[in-house]
Parts: sequence; C-alpha cells; structure tokens
Amino acid sequence: MELPLMTAREEWAGVRVLLRLDLNVPIDEGGVRDAFRIDASLPTLQFLLDRGARVVVIAHLGKGKPEDSLLPIANYLSQKVQLSFVPALRGEVVVAALGSQEDGTAILLENLRHDAGEEANDPDFSDYLASLGETYVNDAFSVSHRAHASVVGVAERLPSYAGPLLANEIAQISKAFDPTRPFVFILGGAKIGTKMPLLKKFLDKADSVFLGGSIVNNFFKVAGSEIGQSVYDPDELNGVAEMLANTRLHIPTDVVVENASGSRTCATSDVHNDERIVDVGSDTVASFAPTIREAKLIVWNGPLGWYEKGYTEATKQLLTLIAESEATSIIGGGDTVTLLDEMHMTDKFSFVSTGGGAMLDFLANETLPGIDVLVAQAKK
Repeated sequence: MELPLMTAREEWAGVRVLLRLDLNVPIDEGGVRDAFRIDASLPTLQFLLDRGARVVVIAHLGKGKPEDSLLPIANYLSQKVQLSFVPALRGEVVVAALGSQEDGTAILLENLRHDAGEEANDPDFSDYLASLGETYVNDAFSVSHRAHASVVGVAERLPSYAGPLLANEIAQISKAFDPTRPFVFILGGAKIGTKMPLLKKFLDKADSVFLGGSIVNNFFKVAGSEIGQSVYDPDELNGVAEMLANTRLHIPTDVVVENASGSRTCATSDVHNDERIVDVGSDTVASFAPTIREAKLIVWNGPLGWYEKGYTEATKQLLTLIAESEATSIIGGGDTVTLLDEMHMTDKFSFVSTGGGAMLDFLANETLPGIDVLVAQAKK
C-alpha cells in the first residue's frame, strides 16, 4: 500500500500540524504507570518540533469519563519536549493557546472522548478538529482500527500523512503475511468472538499455532473436557472440531485452575466443575520450547492467563523462551506489553506493537480504517 509518509515532506516550519497520538496509558495515583506508548510516540513529536512545526496533539484516555484527564500525560510529556497542556477541547482557552503558539512548540488538548462526536465520527466534530490544523498526521496505530473523528473524519478534511510509528507498525506486522519459516503464531487474551476468524486464517498461514487465554476454553469444550466455570463463547463453537483435527494447532495439556480454596495445576482432563481455568500450565510451555527454538518468525498477541487476576506465570515463561530464541519476534496486546515492561524485557524482542485490537484487526484484514483513509488521500 502506498502511504503518504510524514517523513517524506521537507517543509514543516510554521505549519500547524494536527497530530493524532495514542497516549492511552495506565494512570496510577495521578501519574503515568506505563509509558511505553508515550515513549514510542516521542520521536515523531520531536521530529516535527525540530523542524519548527506548531503541533496540536490530540489523543484520548480511557472511556472518556470526566475524570479521565490527559493532565498526567501532559506532565510526563512536558519533561521530554516543549509542550503545554490545554485543559479543554473547545472554547476561548483553546483559541488563546493556538493564537500564542510559537514555531517548534506543541500543545496537548484535553481528552477527545470528552466529546461524543469523537467516537461517533460526527461530521461537525470532524470539521472542528480539522479547523485546528493545516495538515494532519496519524501516528496512532493502536486506534486506527476505529472509524473515529480523529482517525478518519479529520483525515478526509486535511492533507494527511502517516507518522513513522504507524508506518513501522504496518511494515513489521505485515511480515506475518509472507512469513519466513518456520512461522509460529500465538494467540491468547479474551474477546473470543473477534479472534476466531484470525485463528482460522493463521491455521492456514502458520506452521504452528499455539492457543492460550479464554479462546482455548472453546476447544476444551468441543473436545469433551470439563471446563467448570471457565469463560467460553457458546456462539463460537462451529468449526472448532475441524480446527482441533489440524496438526498445526497446539492447545494446552495442563492448566492452572482457581477454586474456593485457591489455585492448583492439573491436567486438562482433571478440571472439576466448580473450578475456573485461569492459566496455561508450565508443562505445556516446556513442551512447546523446541518449536520456539526452531522458529524463524513468531507473532504473538494476548496473554496466556487471566492477567487482571495476576495469573501471568505461563506468559512470563513463554516470553522468556522467545527472548532467548533467534527468531524474529513480533509481540502485541496491551496486557502482554505491560507485562513485558514490568519484566524489563521490551528490548529483547524484534518488535513490540503499541496495538492490541488494532494489531488483531490488521492481521485479520491486512488494513484498517485509519490506513484506508490515508491511502485514499494519497491518491487524490
């Protein structure tokens, strides 16, 4: 695909740039807990500032509740670059900030999702956002699967470019479409329904597919194993039996289960009806080690266990195996990336994606709404 690249443009001095970044990071006690996405965006912001652009940064945080303010993120950013925070999306304070802005500086507006027009891709809100800049740059891969005003609407109204982070995400994840072999695809996390089409696709593309997370419970269910109180999707059982027969598919042989007394590890054939499967067992991870060692390309999205409840051991074990391998490794999924950061292992992998759902959608469809609109702009 022919993307219009921000880095290909030579003149930025004095240009007002509307820059969509993904700054949706965990906030803890008024401070940034995990800065991975912010730090990934910094080179793009610095590139524009170094060339004298007047940058207007737009982003969202959380679900857009009144208390979801970008102030903690502005405080973090202002320690890295010349940036000030405008605690509003509209009004006189925004007008004043734009009027006094100098070349080579940035302002960050308040949470986009404080306006309902953002998620609705409302034409009036898109018009308003477009009025804030002369040109638009999308460097937020992780929200580019959403047809929101700040992703699609504004790009239809201004000369638009892909930022280097977005372009690199596309280039790296696209390696899965024409892979070096052996190619291993690992899928975990929740949201079973959205992952079934992806699983079917990569059972045809990959040499080995390994399942963890909630999605594997559907396979245990169809195989006739007891899953107790485990999460599964009864609407996504069609085709599972056929996939189970595929020799490329690997599912756990032991699991961690939670019950009223605590947790235990057991064979998949020994789960009780009052228990819930919460992680993959260590024997399963160990049995997959030879496949990891032989792989040339590994693509992984989503943790193997119930991350929110602290069941991360299998994910950590598999991450360590991959980090020690010689494979090209592409890792994504918000919880997986947060865990990587906690383990101080982000730099041990070939590429760590800023996207969770966006990575899944791109793997499934090989494009995203935010990419399509940029490509269409390039053709005008």
